[in-house]
Amino acid sequence: MSNVIEIKSGEIQQNNVVVLNDINVEIKPKEFVYLIGKTGSGKSSLLKVLYGELMLSNGTGSIDSFDLNALRKKDIPQLRRVLGIVFQDFQLLTDRTVLANLMFVMGASGWKDKKKMQKRAKEVLQLVGIEQKINSMPFALSGGEQQRVAIARALLNNPKLILADEPTGNLDPETSEEIMRLLLAISKEENTSILMATHDMSMVEKYPGRILRVENQTINEVNTINQFDPFTPFTTD
Repeated sequence: MSNVIEIKSGEIQQNNVVVLNDINVEIKPKEFVYLIGKTGSGKSSLLKVLYGELMLSNGTGSIDSFDLNALRKKDIPQLRRVLGIVFQDFQLLTDRTVLANLMFVMGASGWKDKKKMQKRAKEVLQLVGIEQKINSMPFALSGGEQQRVAIARALLNNPKLILADEPTGNLDPETSEEIMRLLLAISKEENTSILMATHDMSMVEKYPGRILRVENQTINEVNTINQFDPFTPFTTD
């Protein structure tokens, strides 16, 4: 079974400055993987490469059947059909209902049939337990509800991969746990790989998964959470 994400000897630059180098990352289908590291360490830069906003400067990379080195602007909508993105600040359109938010994304990714679009919107809202809010405006929802809508939006195209950038960053601890349990359930039940960038170590400890750590301009795998203190420098033998 081929990897959902594969990067070999990758390098990422922004404004001609190397952010990350010697990146070697593989993520298999259905895996739940944490991406940890201090703010500014390069977590978001890696995610931007994966959803097509930044290019790899060196090395090779692929998501599903997409070659990240050969990605053109016109390919990005197709790439974003195989992956879903969940942001810390939800990024919902505030001037339209939950349903209209989902319909907008489907329209942008090539859906045409209104009835099928409405049916799929209801399905994903049901999956995340918030179907009763389908006609609500985002401002009338709690933070946790808005994040559930954002996760529903990420699921619209049955993605093979969800990229979650600090999805619990703006939520209280109890709501954060609900969102974590939801993401883990989606990973299992929807056969979706999830790469979650976070600095919330309590979540990583409570819900174990594979851990990739961004530090010193590169990415290393950490065997288990119990084998390191997140506040001390990470070294390899």
